[in-house]
Amino acid sequence: MTALSGDPKTVGELVAWTRRSLDAAGMANVAQEALWLLASALEMEHHALASRTEQPVSVEQLARAKTLVSRRMAREPVQYILGTQEFCGLDFGVNPSVLIPRPETELLVHAVLKEGGLTEGATLIDVGTGSGCIAVTLATILDGVRILAVDCSAEALRVAKSNAIRHGVGEKIEWIEGDLLAPLPDRNLIGTVDVIVSNPPYIAEGEWGQLQPEVQNFEPRVALLAGQKGTEFHERLFHECKESLVHDGLLVMEIGQGQVPLVRQAADQVGGYTGLQTVKDEAGIERVMIARRASSVPRHG
Repeated sequence: MTALSGDPKTVGELVAWTRRSLDAAGMANVAQEALWLLASALEMEHHALASRTEQPVSVEQLARAKTLVSRRMAREPVQYILGTQEFCGLDFGVNPSVLIPRPETELLVHAVLKEGGLTEGATLIDVGTGSGCIAVTLATILDGVRILAVDCSAEALRVAKSNAIRHGVGEKIEWIEGDLLAPLPDRNLIGTVDVIVSNPPYIAEGEWGQLQPEVQNFEPRVALLAGQKGTEFHERLFHECKESLVHDGLLVMEIGQGQVPLVRQAADQVGGYTGLQTVKDEAGIERVMIARRASSVPRHG
């Protein structure tokens, strides 16, 4: 069996065909994505493609390439096609049961390390761990810290566990299936947690239709959609974290663009938090909210 006359015959032709196909489908990062997809299809490092432009392409390689390119043209995220995404310098396995880690979520890791003051014997909880990117990254850096990772999805926890094993920290993290902090009272953690970190869902229902097809059609809706306001999970976290955190303990949450006023209002209504501060991402958007558990809790009517 030989390739059809119109099919690419060499690596160089296949690269050009892939770029044209992705460009015609309206992809933005055509040159880079073509290299990623073809490196996977041809089972070679993407930097080697440039030196092998004259190398013939087999029927099997062409078929693999066409399958991957057609999936991308259907707007499936390249991270799901390749099964991996880099986060804080580490490679994480991802599939449609977990959110794809974003660069701005790395700010949560930096905030925990900078503000958390975590020493040996401290306890940290990652709420809504997803791929495990936050918990696993912190476990590779912190020693002697008890790390618990919670998620309501058993499938997500399977992905997170495999990522922990991949990076040699499988034994450093306790995995808990449950809704936010609901599983914690059974574990004698009331008033003992030093840091709680979370990238909760924060898309408002009215914004759902404006999301890119890659997000709307492929990423887990449960990890993205918060409710009518978009800050429902932040409100719940303020409520539920209050009894778990030690005095002066830290709550670190990712927030959506423009949500600072609503999240601050939620903290005021719940009470018991102090020193609210935000961290901006590279685009200048306030992306992380940091709150400390107050030493004494003022009563609210």
